[in-house]
Amino acid sequence: MVNQIKSQQAILNKLNIEALNPMQEEAFLSISSIENTVLLSPTGTGKTLAFLLPTINSLSAKCENVQLLILVPSRELAIQIEQVVWQMGSGYKANAVYGGRPFSKDKIELAHAPAILIGTPGRVADHLRRETFLVEDINTLVLDEFDKSLEIGFEKEMSAILASLPNIKKRILTSATQDIEIPRFVGLENEIIIDYLDTKTSNLVVKKVLSPDKNKLQTLVDLIHNIGNKPGIIFCNYKDTIQYVSDFLYQNKIPHGCFFGGMEQIDRERALIKFRNGTHQIIIATDLAARGLDIPELNFIIHYQLPLKAEEFTHRNGRTARMNAEGTAYVLQWENEYLPEFITSSHIQKLTSKQTSINSEWETLFISGGRKDKISKGDIAGLFFKQGDLKHNELGVIELKKDCAFVAVPKEKAMSLVEKVNNMRLKKRKVRVTII
Repeated sequence: MVNQIKSQQAILNKLNIEALNPMQEEAFLSISSIENTVLLSPTGTGKTLAFLLPTINSLSAKCENVQLLILVPSRELAIQIEQVVWQMGSGYKANAVYGGRPFSKDKIELAHAPAILIGTPGRVADHLRRETFLVEDINTLVLDEFDKSLEIGFEKEMSAILASLPNIKKRILTSATQDIEIPRFVGLENEIIIDYLDTKTSNLVVKKVLSPDKNKLQTLVDLIHNIGNKPGIIFCNYKDTIQYVSDFLYQNKIPHGCFFGGMEQIDRERALIKFRNGTHQIIIATDLAARGLDIPELNFIIHYQLPLKAEEFTHRNGRTARMNAEGTAYVLQWENEYLPEFITSSHIQKLTSKQTSINSEWETLFISGGRKDKISKGDIAGLFFKQGDLKHNELGVIELKKDCAFVAVPKEKAMSLVEKVNNMRLKKRKVRVTII
């Protein structure tokens, strides 16, 4: 037990976390000792770490096959969990599989079976049909944000996957939604429910902003200038609306990113990277970004289009006022627009004529080398300090991926840095460095 505590503390140190929060502590005890656990907690409270710590703790280093299967509703969540496992430094191999990337790439990675397999139901079901990995040693199953997987139509695939796993001993289901119906095929019996959903909006303020125009575009721009240069998400219901809003923001010289289901996977990933490192303070998104994504603490969210369901309203709002932080949800309403009953705020935000500049100090550079090339964040920092002549306080966030990396650098130095470090060597390999 002492070694387990030491190991856990080492992992927390690597993640720069001082201690587990109450939800994570309760989840750790339940998952470690009970066969079936349902974990209900708001977005941003640390559910990923809550189920990874106890499940990784139960893995066997002697086993050469997949032991832990984690099913998720989106590619981004699969990538995020894979990244967290790597950051934990547990020593166990993890791979994420999902639609939108070549199946052949999955097969190469799965040839040396990971202990932890993370994937979307469609891609995992495809692998099971093609028998690209063995299932006999999979004894733990995590259905992360499982209600979302059901909502977007993965029930058939999930049912087939569970029917293919003969030796499941432990099931963990997570959600940020109350009153969820768990299908029979999951096989839950005598489950423990850990419910922390009542903490979801404790520091959230909801304010209405009235627009004289039906399209609400100018009111949106005025609101952004009133809020100032702070990180936030503008939520829309449809991808066509995102393009419409994006064009207007560009016309008004407001830098931003976009995130929706119809985008190419590489564009979605890079939009989130730029948002996380501060290149973009604002991202325009559909409800795909309402939960399960690794994005920074937000000061605000804006409902440009009103959500269609109460659950969507809750999940969108859950992107701000996370944990102990404060946040504001702005409801943008045309004067003659019907307001759904679940939006009850009577606080009306008056806009002033102030014109705060909305800009970014950062630019994002792409590096064509990553973890598989034995490149570390320290190697990248050294390259930019020595060959790039950057000062220590000028280097922004570094995101290290399996086969590439992304670095935030001062915008005014981005071009000169590319000229200085492009085609330089990192760990005996020449790397390309470009602005994205």
